[in-house]
Amino acid sequence: MIDFLTQILRDIGVKPTVPVLVAVVVAVIVTGWLLTHTVLIYCFWGVVKRRNAKNPRGWLTKLIDSNVFVMFVLMVQWLVVNMQIRLWIPEQAGVYGFFEVLSHLLLAIFGMLFTLSVINFGSDLLRDTSVGQKMPVSGIAQALKMLVVIIFIILAASVLLDRSPLYIFSGLGAMTAVLMLIFQDPIRGFAAGIQLSAYNLLSVGDWVEMPKYNADGDVVEIGLTTVKVQNWDKTIVSVPTYALMSDSFKNWRGMSMSGGRRMKRSVFIDVTSIHFLSDEEIGRLERASLISDYLRSKILELEEYNKTTGADLTSPVNGRHLTNIGTFRAYLTAYLKANPNVHGELTLMVRQLAPTAEGLPIEIYAFTATTAWVDYENIQSDIFDHIYAVLPEFSLRAYQNPSGSDIRSIIQTQP
Repeated sequence: MIDFLTQILRDIGVKPTVPVLVAVVVAVIVTGWLLTHTVLIYCFWGVVKRRNAKNPRGWLTKLIDSNVFVMFVLMVQWLVVNMQIRLWIPEQAGVYGFFEVLSHLLLAIFGMLFTLSVINFGSDLLRDTSVGQKMPVSGIAQALKMLVVIIFIILAASVLLDRSPLYIFSGLGAMTAVLMLIFQDPIRGFAAGIQLSAYNLLSVGDWVEMPKYNADGDVVEIGLTTVKVQNWDKTIVSVPTYALMSDSFKNWRGMSMSGGRRMKRSVFIDVTSIHFLSDEEIGRLERASLISDYLRSKILELEEYNKTTGADLTSPVNGRHLTNIGTFRAYLTAYLKANPNVHGELTLMVRQLAPTAEGLPIEIYAFTATTAWVDYENIQSDIFDHIYAVLPEFSLRAYQNPSGSDIRSIIQTQP
């Protein structure tokens, strides 16, 4: 082609000296580069922008934000420049080698940047899918980027050294141990990310607890080497990805998916307030609609039992009698079942635990009908507000360690 260009210069009356030929070749290459840029930017880029304006939240927006098109344009431009160098500069020319190495190197750089942009675009698309929510998308994307950068470094070294890439790969084989030592954290993190994804142990948005790393909050990103957790106080904690496989952690996803959050709290009853119910107390409690049916059926059951056994009821140790603590447990069970904020399909029970020095624990084991933290705390607080307020109706007292006011009252009652 240089002969053809020389002939054209002679035909138009220009002497084809070396400076003139160099200037013309550079002008032709720059013109080709500008034409490619103009066509791609003002034609195709305009079509893409107009299409995106109709649906600004579609995949085209992610394509634009990932700079895929920009990097594609730059890569194509340098591909055109590379072809022009081969076309217009003869291999015998002294500058051919320099321009060829430079064009190949720039083409490899923009090819690498284009590939990295495609990976970003693909990870953004995958992250919005249900499958992507269960996968460590960021970690996989980072691993692919690292692989692309390594391949680029090898290709760049082969271009600069004028050696085959296979020659570089053979040299890397002897450095395997060193490379594994340098990249041990990414390798372990990548392996852990695959395991987390395969066993569905962790996803973005999960609430996790890992006291060893002071992590207690939502997972915001699963990376190649670290998992970012936003704690409830809005601090960010970075946990090594491999630590999630080597150490233990608590994932609250099951609780969120169940639709209910567990309440497991006790109220401690002063054992000196526990006694058999009198007829007067039974009559008063029968007016409580939640346990009126329970009391009537229980009274009939006890009367029949005592009559069958012939128990001497003049002594309270004979036969069976209603207790205020047992009636209280029945009331709490009925109260929780009637509460619309308590999940009706999950475990619900009011149980008596072993007595302690603080009294007799009556434990509430139930689930709220919501998993929202604020709502859960409000529901639980309302339930225990009611429990403490209703205790006197059953002639029960909550246990409390003696306070200063209690001691003063004792002193004042002394003669």
